[in-house]
Amino acid sequence: MISKNQIKFIKQLELKKYRKRENLFVAEGHKVVGDLLMCGFKPHTIFATNEWKAPRDVAFQEVSDEELCKVSFQQHPQQVLGVFHMPTTQPAAIQNQLVLALDGVQDPGNLGTIIRIADWFGICDIFCSQDTADAWNPKVVQATMGSIARVRITYTDLAALIKDAHVPVYGTLLDGDNIYQQPLSQNGIIVMGNEGNGISAEIRQLITNKLLIPDFNPGDSHAESLNVAIATAITCSEFRRRS
Repeated sequence: MISKNQIKFIKQLELKKYRKRENLFVAEGHKVVGDLLMCGFKPHTIFATNEWKAPRDVAFQEVSDEELCKVSFQQHPQQVLGVFHMPTTQPAAIQNQLVLALDGVQDPGNLGTIIRIADWFGICDIFCSQDTADAWNPKVVQATMGSIARVRITYTDLAALIKDAHVPVYGTLLDGDNIYQQPLSQNGIIVMGNEGNGISAEIRQLITNKLLIPDFNPGDSHAESLNVAIATAITCSEFRRRS
């Protein structure tokens, strides 16, 4: 049976200050929890119903569906909830790979989807500005569908990172050049900006290659802009198509 103290402890992890203090985060569902375990993430506590097929040698506390609902952040919890220790892995050298840099992405759903996109296109490192949403928010973790187990997330001073990187820096901007007509390298930094304001003025000055995802219905009624996650997917796809 889950105690009141356990329920209180897990619910507190919805807030960043408690996640940071405890160095823990919550993951839910057999896919996300299973991927984290398979990739070597260390569990603090796992609660699961008897329907969950636990990996060998993984200890968990068996609970009822009703008890799982008490600790879940989901409307319809799926068999298992895990509390995990945050990873301590370091990012690989930027010079040798293609990476994403997120400049003020605020929506947890967008961030989770971008992490999932990075995983799909084999991008192992995402660098986030300090004002980007927290990747260990339960909503973000859930939106990654397990990809957060395979993509390293680093919060840093993006301006300093870019200045020290000495690699091509790409950004999608309205005054950029058609992405489908520009040369693209196999390494470098792809910067994606805030949902409402785009890439900040400070980071914009550091972009060496301005790209534009063209509108194929000029002059007609059309969407005002692309969602940042969709724009990330299009951009990553074009880079990988050229590789």
